[in-house]
Amino acid sequence: MTLGKIILLNGVSSSGKSTLSKALAERLKDYFHFSIDEFDYVVETMEERGVEKGRLIPVPTEYLFHDNIRIFSNYGVNLIVDQIFIDKETMEDFFKKLHDYPILFIGVHCSVVELERREKQRGDRPIGQAKSQLQFFHQHNEVYDLQVNTEVEPIEDCVNKIISLLEDRI
Repeated sequence: MTLGKIILLNGVSSSGKSTLSKALAERLKDYFHFSIDEFDYVVETMEERGVEKGRLIPVPTEYLFHDNIRIFSNYGVNLIVDQIFIDKETMEDFFKKLHDYPILFIGVHCSVVELERREKQRGDRPIGQAKSQLQFFHQHNEVYDLQVNTEVEPIEDCVNKIISLLEDRI
C-alpha cells in the first residue's frame, strides 16, 4: 500500500494553522485535517476518569499523536497536520517516527501584534500565550519546505503555494 502524504503545519498558537489546514482540506478532497488540539481534547477526556489518580497516560500527548499520524499514513490516508513543536524533543520524536514518510514541512508565521489581536478576537486562550511560545518556537534549526505568513499573505495564496509545492514534491 502507498503511504499517505502528510502536510505538516508548524506554528505557534493563533498563527493560522487551523484556518490554513481547513482551507487546504476544502481544496484537497482526499486529505483530512488532523489537529493536535483536537487530539489533546480526546486524551484529556480519557484522563478525566483518573483525576484523583493523576495522569493515566504515561507519555506526552504529542508522542501518541505522532504514532497516530504514522498509522493513518501506513493505511494510505493523506493528512494535513496542525502541530505545535513545543520543544526539540517533540520535533525529534516526530521526525524519528516519520523520517521515511512523504512529508511537506510548512512553517506558519505572523507578527506578535497579529498573534495578540487574534487571541483577543478568539477569546478562548490566554492573551500572550502565542508570544510566550515564540521563546522556544522556530528555535531548533527547523528546515521547512516552505514558510508562509498568514498575516501578510491571504490564506488562499498560502493554500496555492502549498498545493503547488505538493504537486512538485510528493
